[in-house]
Amino acid sequence: MKKTLKALPFLALLILVSSCSSVRVATDYDKNANFGEYKTFAFYKTGIDKAEINDLDKRRILRAIESELLAKGFTKSENPDLLVSLFTKSREKINIYNNGFGPYGYGWGWHPWYWNNYNSSSVSRSTEGVLYVDLIDASKKELVWQGMGTGYLSQNMEKKELRIKEFVSKIMEKYPPGTQQ
Repeated sequence: MKKTLKALPFLALLILVSSCSSVRVATDYDKNANFGEYKTFAFYKTGIDKAEINDLDKRRILRAIESELLAKGFTKSENPDLLVSLFTKSREKINIYNNGFGPYGYGWGWHPWYWNNYNSSSVSRSTEGVLYVDLIDASKKELVWQGMGTGYLSQNMEKKELRIKEFVSKIMEKYPPGTQQ
């Protein structure tokens, strides 16, 4: 029983971490836009320069978006149908798990052989990020589609590129509207 109670916080943390690995996606679009007409794209430098992330991550995101659009049959062009822009948000989350059990498996209170009200807790920090991908009609200079992906970010450099590709892939699965897989 004591081992089960001690393992409970670790089990809860494992469930929390595994549930945080997915990317939640939402999209919005102009219902009057004819998405079948868009065949070419270029990156909208003005919008991308405003994204508040480091240049390394910016390039990772742009490469992932380019790869996804090329896979959908788009062509990169100097005279594009769509301009691609992005912006990001992030916030640090601090999670505190307090199990209230002492080292001997007792709850709150005083026992003759237990002199302290021991409190066992664990703290974890994580960064939740939001990536917005905007597709702008180049001729009208109007936003026609926006995808938003929300999820936890990896600080591990080896996993960061994979995580960015996952964010972009999940977002771009929703483009064009009505063709979700």
